[in-house]
Amino acid sequence: MKKVVVLGSTGSIGVNTLNVVREHPSEFEVVGLAAGRQIEPFAAQIREFKPKLVAIQDASLTDALRKLIGPSCPEILTGEEGVSKLAAMDGADMVVVAITGAAALKPTLAAIAKKRMIGLANKENLVMAGELVMSSAKANGVEVLPIDSEHSAIFQCMKGQKRSEVRKLLLTTSGGPLRIIPLEKFGQLTKAEIMNHPRWKMGPKITVDSATMMNKALEVIEARWLFDLPADQVEVIVHPEAIVHSMVDFIDGSVLAQLGITDMRLPIQYAMTYPDRLGCSLPPLDLVALKQLNFEAPQREKFPCLGFGYEAARVGGTLPAVLNAANETCVENFLADRLPFTQIAPTIRRVMDAHACVEHPGLDQILRADAWAREQVRQQMLLGVSK
Repeated sequence: MKKVVVLGSTGSIGVNTLNVVREHPSEFEVVGLAAGRQIEPFAAQIREFKPKLVAIQDASLTDALRKLIGPSCPEILTGEEGVSKLAAMDGADMVVVAITGAAALKPTLAAIAKKRMIGLANKENLVMAGELVMSSAKANGVEVLPIDSEHSAIFQCMKGQKRSEVRKLLLTTSGGPLRIIPLEKFGQLTKAEIMNHPRWKMGPKITVDSATMMNKALEVIEARWLFDLPADQVEVIVHPEAIVHSMVDFIDGSVLAQLGITDMRLPIQYAMTYPDRLGCSLPPLDLVALKQLNFEAPQREKFPCLGFGYEAARVGGTLPAVLNAANETCVENFLADRLPFTQIAPTIRRVMDAHACVEHPGLDQILRADAWAREQVRQQMLLGVSK
């Protein structure tokens, strides 16, 4: 039985991870759970799965959480340090990293240092510190298994293949909620329209990233590190049906694709059961009913964030961390109605242009670049208000 820690258990990936555990109770035991602020669903998860240890980001909610759980409450750790301690807890075999944003980096490195298998749903770890994370994983003999549907697809297509025989990784995207909306209408859109993804029901941050196509920018950088290939060998293709989750184009002209229904439980389960496969209660893919699959090139003039990802991947160093931090801060302010949607990309561009990149950074330099970029966004917004 595989003993699993889930970081970010109340988010969509975390919830679906626990759904996989429910479907295969003889295969998995949940030994640790971590969440942010949603204490009611978190308490319900703790009561159901009875983990040995839990962590919550917001220490002020500890007493309320303990009261909701009742007498069977396990030890509760708090803050970033507590989540990192949970990730490195004794007795775990695998850590599913489903925390969004930069907050996942230290816990992931802590888990790797303890030689835990990593199920990675967090893009920002490899965007911010891909060189650091993957070199640490290699040094510790740790497998980093992608949970993103696109990277899982590539991982499956690459199984048994030689990296030297790959011409391109073909990373698919549904195109997001604004695929067919003209650029000149972006400024007239409501927040509800921007957040209305046609295929996936996701958290607010990743939904905004899908609308700007920053999610694909981050995935290009993530793919560069996961598969040890330069960003120029990663091509983004728009595929509105989201059935072909990604493809690998080989030097002999062969293309391998991974297809499946649109449900995150499939890549989550594959990572959790790797290298084996288990049955699943989800319906099989019906290709006859689909009738056709469509593909198109991304519209880079509409979605400049995609180009930012390629630029950051090519430059490397601390620039990807700056890109990620600037984006996180812009999205946070957009969601709080403090920054217009149409100002997300221009603000990120200005922050990237102002950054003095550090090559081959250590963790402290990465975190300083992250903090610098966040402050730069705040300064940009103040300048905008003063005008």
